Amino acid sequence: MNWDQVEGNWKQLKGRVRQKWGKLTDDDLENINGKREELAGRLQDRYGYEKEQAEKELDAFARTL
Repeated sequence: MNWDQVEGNWKQLKGRVRQKWGKLTDDDLENINGKREELAGRLQDRYGYEKEQAEKELDAFARTL
């Protein structure tokens, strides 16, 4: 699934995002609203990822969908 599809199906995918990254709050998920850059930034904040690591995590997540 590409990221445009993820963004389009965000409401359905929030649960899977929450399972993968449990440190994200409901407010985080609402504010992210499927935007890849927003999600990458929140992963950096909550998990201490470097930008490259956050991007790798997002790529891997999208491939599993």
